[in-house]
Amino acid sequence: MEVILQEDVAHLGHIGEIVKVRDGYARNYLFPRGMAVLADKRNVRELDHQKRVVEEKRQRVAATAQEVAKKMSAVSLQFSSRAGDGGKLFGSITNQDIEKQLKEVGFDVDRRRIRLDEPIKSVGNHKVTVTLAAGVPCEIIVKVIAIESPKHDSEAEATNVGETGDAVASDGEGTDDSED
Repeated sequence: MEVILQEDVAHLGHIGEIVKVRDGYARNYLFPRGMAVLADKRNVRELDHQKRVVEEKRQRVAATAQEVAKKMSAVSLQFSSRAGDGGKLFGSITNQDIEKQLKEVGFDVDRRRIRLDEPIKSVGNHKVTVTLAAGVPCEIIVKVIAIESPKHDSEAEATNVGETGDAVASDGEGTDDSED
């Protein structure tokens, strides 16, 4: 007997496939559990119709994803982060950071669809792949710019304060000597 599977059945087939099984297996196991229906002309036509509908929907989703991919590939994201010597970042840019900036620009993408082999940890331009609906890939450019480290600024201020402090102390000593 030929049946159309309504669910994936181990060692038999996947959903939507027409398979040949023994009559007792179909009547006593597959039909009562709703795992299959009889493969008569009506059910086969319905299956073909459902396949066409699903294929048309998939094509519409893919076309929409292609349009979004074109718009998204024109976008380049820019991050500013503290960096040390050699352009190495103190932190890292992750897919969550990229997701937040994409939302700010107007693209709602799940962070799991943003493909980073490892977080971005260096200054420069990086290509990041985003997989959209229907498996459509899109590459965006992520620019990472180093900002001045507060450590260098505080060292410079400490040096300036020390020089100023020494000058004030010597002026203060000189005035103290004059008053004695």
